[in-house]
Amino acid sequence: MNTRLQFDFQVNRADNTLRLIREFLAERPLVWDCYTKSDLLDQWFAPKPMSTLTRSMEFKEGGHWHYAMVDVEGNKYWGLTKYVEIKPIDYYTAVDAFSNEQGEINNNLPRARWKVEFSESGGNTIVHTRVQYNSLADLESVIEMGMQEGMRLTLEKLDELLSTF
Repeated sequence: MNTRLQFDFQVNRADNTLRLIREFLAERPLVWDCYTKSDLLDQWFAPKPMSTLTRSMEFKEGGHWHYAMVDVEGNKYWGLTKYVEIKPIDYYTAVDAFSNEQGEINNNLPRARWKVEFSESGGNTIVHTRVQYNSLADLESVIEMGMQEGMRLTLEKLDELLSTF
C-alpha cells in the first residue's frame, strides 16, 4: 500500500457512527465498479487472509448483496446488504446486517446504515464512508470485533486489486 494515501478512521460515540475516509490511486469509475460489482467485490471485500464469496447480488435500489467472508479454514461469516439509494459513481446508501447462509438476518448482531460517497482529488479517488449503528452498544460491539483493523486490511486488498488494472 502507498502509505501516503489517506486513511482516516473516526469513531463518534455521540451519534453511534464510524467515518472512514480512504484515498485510492485509481479513477472514480473503476473504484465505483470495485464497490458495486460482485466479481470485483469477491476479489477484495474481506480482511487478509480471508476471501469473499457472493451468493447473490442485485446492485439496484431495493436490491441486495448476500455474501460470505471465508476464513482460511473454510468457515463462512454471512452478511446481507440491502441497497436503498444509488446515484452511480457518486454514492450509494445501504443497510447492512449479519445473516445466515439463507439470508435470514441475525437480530443478535449489530445492523448499520451505510453511506458510501466517491469523489476525485488530483486523479485519485476519495471514498467517504459513514456507518451509523442503532446504539452505542452496537458501535462498541463492532469496534471490539476489530472493525478498524479489518477495514484497513480489507482496503489494502482493494489497493492491490486496483494496481492490476
